[in-house]
Formats: sequence, structure tokens, C-alpha cells
Amino acid sequence: MSNPITTYGLTAVPAAASALLTETPAYPRLHAHPDPIPITETPIPTTSLAQRINTYARTHLPEQTYNHCLRVYHYGLAIKQYRFPFPDWAFTDETYFLACLLHDIGTTETNIDGTRLSFEFFGGFLALRVLQQSQAIDDNDGHSGSAAIAPKEQAESVAEAIIRHQDLCQVGKISALGQLLQLATIFDNTGSYADLVHPETIKDVCAHFPRHHWSGCFAATIHREIGAKPWAHTTALGEEDFPAKVLGNKLMEPYE
Repeated sequence: MSNPITTYGLTAVPAAASALLTETPAYPRLHAHPDPIPITETPIPTTSLAQRINTYARTHLPEQTYNHCLRVYHYGLAIKQYRFPFPDWAFTDETYFLACLLHDIGTTETNIDGTRLSFEFFGGFLALRVLQQSQAIDDNDGHSGSAAIAPKEQAESVAEAIIRHQDLCQVGKISALGQLLQLATIFDNTGSYADLVHPETIKDVCAHFPRHHWSGCFAATIHREIGAKPWAHTTALGEEDFPAKVLGNKLMEPYE
């Protein structure tokens, strides 16, 4: 039987990405530079659970946000292949895919307006519910059945990663799944850690999942949440500094 800690990405790793990438002996730089990794080498999972959540995300998210989620998926797997090809990072692509698709579910207009919670927290709670809920479905033959439900440990790992995906700590630990989600989202949003992904990988990912002026879109979302919820966790990243970093993303500027 597989170990849910490693299978679902719950291995504890340093929360500080800079320490993890440059100072932690357990994670040496294996190669001087990342190789190009086209999206054909990081395919979307075909499991019934992944397909159900993909449909849910595509239905509930605006196109710009949905494309961002898929970019985060492909960038994250490229980073994982390059920097973390270790047994304790061997969580399933499906688990990471679920976290990517649902990590910004709390940023939709309905969800921002419908709760006093910070969007990451509400998104994590919503993801936990969506992943574990039972839905009636019809297969191709017209027979009813039950939609794929995530195991409890997998759903909880995804929720944990979503809740903490903007928790950019300098001390403590985070799950491996949460750390990869952080690295890939901050990479796509601000261009940080540019050395982790080959330029050709960025070009390929953006060709398949266009940004459509994502930087402006996300910066507006940040301002909207802070305006509605001045206590929001996003303020921990800097009420003006964070959206300025998003708008000043030079790495992704050619693809805007």
C-alpha cells in the first residue's frame, strides 16, 4: 500500500524557498540549467477525478484564471523534474493537478463577494468539499453512477496547499505539494525564480495557455479583495508591493 504522506505531497520541507533552493543539502542543484520541457512531457492526468475537477474548474473560473492554473501545473512539473527528482517529492501528478486547478477558486466574483474569508482560505475549504462530494453523473451509455471522489488524505493535502499558497514564510515548514504550488504560482505571477524554467518551456506553455493580460487581471483581483477585506491574508505580501510585482513581471511581459 502506498504511503499517503509521499503519494499526496505531505512531506515536510523548508517553507523558505530561498533556503530550500540554495542552502539545503538535501536538495542540491543537479544540473546547471533546466532543460526545455514541452507540455507533451507533462500531460494532464486522465483519471476520472482529474477530469471531473477539470470540468469544474473550466466551468467556474474565467478563462484568464483557468489558463493561469494550467500554466502553474506545467511550470510546476517542469520545476519538479529539474530540482526535486527525489523519492520524498514523488507525489502524484493528479494531486498536483487538483491543487493547481482549484488554488484560485476563491478569486471568482461570486466567491470573493460571498465570504469574509481570505480567498486562499475559502478556496481551500471549498476545494475540500468539492473533492469529497458525491455527485450523480451519467456515463456514455446513459447509466447513472457516482463521480470520482478524492481520498480524504489527498483532499486534505490539496486544501492545505491551497490555503498556504501565498504563505511565503522564511521560517518553519510546508508540505512539498504546497511548496511546489507556491514556486509555480509566484513564478507565473511575478517572474521570480526565473532560473528554474527554461525559456522554451515558458514559450510553449504560454502558446497553449495564453496569458491574455493576466498580470493586469490578477493585480485587479488583489486590489478588489483588499478593498473588500482589508484584513485579507494577501496584505501580508504588501498591499502595494505585491500588485506592483505582479504588474512589473518582466519575465512574462513578452507573453502578455
